[in-house]
Amino acid sequence: MYGYMDGFFVYLQTEKNASPHTVKSYDDDLYDGLTFFARFMGREDYNIHPGQITKELFRSYLADMRARRKSGATIARRVSTWRSFFKYLCREGVLEDNPLSGISIPKRDRKLPLFLAEADMARLVECPQRQKLLGARDRAVLETLYGAGIRVSELVGINIGDVDLSRGTVKITAKGDRERLAPLGGFALDALRYYMHQVRPLLIARKKGRQEALFVNSKGGRLTDRGVRWLVKQYVQQLQLQAKISPHTFRHSYATHLLDRGADLRSVQELLGHARLSTTQIYTHLSKERIKRVYDQCHPRS
Repeated sequence: MYGYMDGFFVYLQTEKNASPHTVKSYDDDLYDGLTFFARFMGREDYNIHPGQITKELFRSYLADMRARRKSGATIARRVSTWRSFFKYLCREGVLEDNPLSGISIPKRDRKLPLFLAEADMARLVECPQRQKLLGARDRAVLETLYGAGIRVSELVGINIGDVDLSRGTVKITAKGDRERLAPLGGFALDALRYYMHQVRPLLIARKKGRQEALFVNSKGGRLTDRGVRWLVKQYVQQLQLQAKISPHTFRHSYATHLLDRGADLRSVQELLGHARLSTTQIYTHLSKERIKRVYDQCHPRS
């Protein structure tokens, strides 16, 4: 089985431009299922052939995940992963038919995303001390996360040439190598301008060679998503905010605040880089202030 899985991961990287994080998620999902199949069949996992995984066996795996109280989102993701794997095996001629073709993906649990109030977000992005070298960098990182509403993977992938300070935009490379231009507000531009002119040159001087990354670490190398998560955690703890705040909370807050202030859903979809409007619609459930304001402004007897 492992040889087929390795071929699938190469396919994801070379033909689907999947990130290392995505490939690892697929690996984890496949391994979870393979562990169950090996236990259920009483065989070593490396001796299992994909053709031995039947529709009935996979239904038993679904029941096992439910018994382990896995969320609807987790189950749906794992079904999707295995379906993609079998589709790849059919394309490679290993299997004639996809055993999951008749199995529907379970409905996902739609959890409302966590977001911060505008006042708390302002406290968070202004927390880093600009007088310190890394503090100025962190301020630029946080202002960009919130000012552009981008994913942490998109943030760490920005190169210095992607930023246009004069036009107030940054080029973002999203999932599947899709590109978009994200506008930057005044606060983010001020923080970026100071960081790019006064701080970044000092940081990249610590490492030999040319450095294209916009955001760099203390040693002059490209800042990683783990590094961003760590610095966000430090400032969240310093302000004693909610413990579950992550870099993605900035994106949720960005979308929610735009809708609260009257932005239309289509515009927010474009700004977030969502392929489907349904993905953006989750934020409409969060914008209670906007709904109340529209009611007060429009209803004749409000």
